Amino acid sequence: MTPPHGRRHFLKTLGAAGASLGAIARAESLPARPSGARYMGAFAAPKMDRVKVAIIGVGARGSGHAAQLATIDGVEFAAICDQVEDRAKAAAEAVRAKGHEPAIYHAGPDAWRRMIAEVKPDAVFIATPWELHAPMSIGAMKGGAHAFCEVPIATTIEDMWAIVDASEATGRHCMMMENVNYGREELLYLNMVRQGVIGELLHGEAAYLHELRWQMENGDSTGSWRTYEYARRNGNLYPTHGLGPVAQYMNLARTEDQFRRLVSFSTPARGRALYAAKSEKLTTPEFAKLEFKGGDLNSSLIKTTLGRTILVQWDETSPRPYSRHNLIQGTKGTLAGFPNRIAVEGLTASYHEWAESDDFEAIAAKYEHPLYLRLGEEARRMGGHGGMDFLMLCRIIECLRRGEALDQNVYEGCFWSAVGPLSEKSVAEDGMPQDFPDFTRGGWKNTAPLAVVS
Repeated sequence: MTPPHGRRHFLKTLGAAGASLGAIARAESLPARPSGARYMGAFAAPKMDRVKVAIIGVGARGSGHAAQLATIDGVEFAAICDQVEDRAKAAAEAVRAKGHEPAIYHAGPDAWRRMIAEVKPDAVFIATPWELHAPMSIGAMKGGAHAFCEVPIATTIEDMWAIVDASEATGRHCMMMENVNYGREELLYLNMVRQGVIGELLHGEAAYLHELRWQMENGDSTGSWRTYEYARRNGNLYPTHGLGPVAQYMNLARTEDQFRRLVSFSTPARGRALYAAKSEKLTTPEFAKLEFKGGDLNSSLIKTTLGRTILVQWDETSPRPYSRHNLIQGTKGTLAGFPNRIAVEGLTASYHEWAESDDFEAIAAKYEHPLYLRLGEEARRMGGHGGMDFLMLCRIIECLRRGEALDQNVYEGCFWSAVGPLSEKSVAEDGMPQDFPDFTRGGWKNTAPLAVVS
C-alpha cells in the first residue's frame, strides 16, 4: 500500500507535469515574433521636451480628455478629429481657451488618417466606438505616433494580436487608457499590497456594475452604438475597469504570475428589452425591436498560472447600485471597495469585521500612494471621475517627457480586454474553459511589476 504522503506527492508531481505539458503546448502554439520586432513590456521611448498630441473622437469621453490635456505642462495640442463638425469645433474652442491652436479634421471617415499624415503628432488619443480602437491605434503607430485608446483596446483576439504586432514592429507605445488604475483607493491598495500588508495574494474580485439603460435615450452619443453591441454579443463586454487594478495588484503578465484560463456564464437577457418597450424617448425606434442576446449579468472566473482566482462581473442593465468590487484577498486579510473596507490581521481591530470609517482613513493616511500625495489635490480639482482621468493623462505625458516606461503596457491592455471575446466563447460553449493567449510570447517572465511610482 502506498503511504498517504507518497500518494499525495505522486499526485502533486503528476499534476505539475500535466501543467508543464500544457504550458509547453501553449508555448509551441504561440505565433513567432516577426523579424525586427521588439518586446515592449518595459519599453521606454526617447524622452521629448514637448509632446505634440492629437485626438480622434471628442464626444462625451474625448471632449473631456481634450480639455484636460490642453492644461498639462509640456503638451502641444496640434489637432482634433471628429466626424461631427460641431463637436470638433466645440472641442477646439475649449482647447484654444488654454492657449493652443489645433487644426480641425471632420470630413469623411478617413479624416483621422489625413490628420496623422499631415500633423505628424507624437501621441494620438482615441475615444471612438470600440470597433474603431484597433484600426485607429494601428494606424497611429504606423504613422509614427504613440497610441492611447479608450477601453477596451479591441473586441477580438485577432485585433489584439494585430495591435501587439504593430507596437512591436514600430517601436511605439499602445496603451489602453484604464483610468481606474489611477483612482485614489486603487492606488492606495496597490501600495499596501506591494508592502505586503495582506500577505500572499490569493483571490480578487472585479466588476463593472453600472445601470446604463438610459443611454438608449441619449441621442447621438454612447448608447447610439453601444446598444447594438449589447444586442448581438453575450459575455463580459466591458471588463477592464474592475480587472485592471486587480491584475496589477497580482502582477499578472509581469514576472510573478500570468492569466491562464477563464470560464464564463451569463444570465438571461431581459432588462434592456423591457426598458425599451416602456420608453417613449428612444434614440431610434429600432431599439424597441432589437433581440438582445447579451445576458443582463455576466460572471466570469479567471484562474492564473499560480492557481489564484479572480471573479469578474459585468452588468450595465440591472437596477442596482454602482460597484467595481475592487477586492483583493491575501493570507493576512482583505481590502475591498464600494464601500471602502479593510480587515487585516494585526492592523484592524478584528478581521471578523471591517474597520470603522475613521480607522480606514487613519490606515489610508499611513499607506497613501506617493503619486496621489503629489498630484491628488490637483486631480480632484480638475475632475474626471474624481480626478483619476486627469491623473492618468498627467502620467502619460510625464512618462513620455521623461523617457520612462508607461504604467500600463500594450500587453496588459490586451490581456484585460481579452476577457471580452473569451467570455463570449465560453458562454456560447456553456461555460467551457478558454485559455488566454500569451500576447507577450513568454516575455512577461522578465517584465518587472509596476513599481509604486512617486
